[in-house]
Amino acid sequence: MSADQPADGDDGKRSAVEGIKESSRWLRGTLAEELARDSDHFSDADKQLLKFHGSYQQEDRDARKTRSKAGVGKHYMFMVRLKLPGGKLTSKQYLALDDITGAYANGTLRLTTRQSVQFHGILKANLRQALRDLNDALITTLGACGDVNRNVIACPAPLGDPPRKDAQQLADAVAAHLAPRSSAYHDVWLNGEKLSPDAEQPDGVEAIYGKVYLPRKFKTAFGLPHDNCVDVYSNDLGFLAAIEKGRTVGYNLLVGGGMGRTSGNRNTFPHLAQPLCFVEPDEVVAAAEAVIKFFRDHGNRADRKRARLKYVIHDWGMEKVRDVFGWDYWPKPVRKPRELLVTGVDLHHGWHPQGDGKWFLGLSIENGRIKDEGPLRLRTGLRKIVERFNPIVRITAQQDLLLGDIDPASRPAIDSLLNEHGIERPENLSLVRKWGMACPAIPTCGLALTESERVLPAMIDQFEGALKELGLDGQQLSVRMTGCPNGCARPYNSDIGLVGRSGTKYTLFVGGHHRGDRLSFVLQDLVERDQVVPLLRKLLERFKADRRSDEGFGDWCTRQGVESLCGVLGVAMPKAV
Repeated sequence: MSADQPADGDDGKRSAVEGIKESSRWLRGTLAEELARDSDHFSDADKQLLKFHGSYQQEDRDARKTRSKAGVGKHYMFMVRLKLPGGKLTSKQYLALDDITGAYANGTLRLTTRQSVQFHGILKANLRQALRDLNDALITTLGACGDVNRNVIACPAPLGDPPRKDAQQLADAVAAHLAPRSSAYHDVWLNGEKLSPDAEQPDGVEAIYGKVYLPRKFKTAFGLPHDNCVDVYSNDLGFLAAIEKGRTVGYNLLVGGGMGRTSGNRNTFPHLAQPLCFVEPDEVVAAAEAVIKFFRDHGNRADRKRARLKYVIHDWGMEKVRDVFGWDYWPKPVRKPRELLVTGVDLHHGWHPQGDGKWFLGLSIENGRIKDEGPLRLRTGLRKIVERFNPIVRITAQQDLLLGDIDPASRPAIDSLLNEHGIERPENLSLVRKWGMACPAIPTCGLALTESERVLPAMIDQFEGALKELGLDGQQLSVRMTGCPNGCARPYNSDIGLVGRSGTKYTLFVGGHHRGDRLSFVLQDLVERDQVVPLLRKLLERFKADRRSDEGFGDWCTRQGVESLCGVLGVAMPKAV
């Protein structure tokens, strides 16, 4: 079966985006012509293609009301996302990013939940130059967004243990193998003179993806059982390491993870990846290609709300998936997956020896936003540290930053610079703050229904107060918030998840686990933002009295069940959301 044939359940119908991709001349569309025009935004069709090139066309929603009253149209701006396998940057590359945000964006760097960096607020007139400056720093944005394999993630800690090093190297290999092959990115953004016509790019240019690429986005992660800092089960494709005597002997290949859902549509839901088979290290790249092709051919191309791999896995069941995968896509015997369990997650905060005489420092970056604001001069402080000590820079899937390859003698000076710029050391932060996570939401994301990044810090303040009063401030508690049901900050497998519904109201989820191996469930819908902590405080009081030894809040909520929890709160059972 090819990508040009209708997938199961499509009935031959295709979404409008499929037509845009097919007629795009390998992702070119009229992007070059639109860039040459004196306008502040792209056409609807090119706006879709722009995503493959690593950028989203957005609107400044804060300015919407005032501009509307003044009779002025939308204030368009662009988000640019980098493709950084494993979240790795050199010190020179980090400084280049800092320069770019100062020159073209809103003066901040946004670390993402997939080990990347986003720029916000870039104007169309500056878009091409921003991408050229990134290219000069040997960084690409191609494939950071769009219907392709996106940023491949792996534990970024610069430690010398073989399982971690192997995962990082394989993340690079898979990212390179699954990168789009079209020369459109070079033609549109970097060359600026010659545009390759269709005739110069044969149909086989995208041997893996085909002319219409994938039905939707695709995410890949490499996880370690003792340190699932990448949330491997939330990915379309995951490789969970099997470790014997300190070395990786293979991986459980996991398929079908994904956080997104649509409110009111019960056919959409978050889903954790499931083990498909076991592969050896030298089979990983081929296995990744095989899963991509399986999704390419069988994903839903009619309804983009149900176009993720997780719905194929859910609808077919693993037995059928395994049969079709082994028959059509994997030329070797499909080995049974091993019994592998995730047992822990490391945030990699604080100072750590790397094992080679050097040290790395893990810093907690609240919601991933690197900026100067008031006494906290995070952007300036980090720039000074990177300029002076030339560390390697790594981004975590928790939106945090690691600085590595640091000489032990430099530690006091770096600590002094942190203090000088008001940057808190992680050991001085509460557990609930370090484990909190939010998506950008309003004002930049067009899908956001509520606030997220801008309101979670104040909510964490409330949680800190409540937990301290209850004597639970030593309790690990993951709180994740998103401005819409797409779930970019992974709220559906955390202890507490808050998903934007409308205005200042959220759907409240509980019962997940910071290990990422269990989904949460809806406790209440349409909860006012200022009622979230008071509501949960009642549960935390009961949790303190009833919990078992070493039982986390999410564990306790799952053991109690939604009916019991609603009884504690004195509220009605939630309706279908």
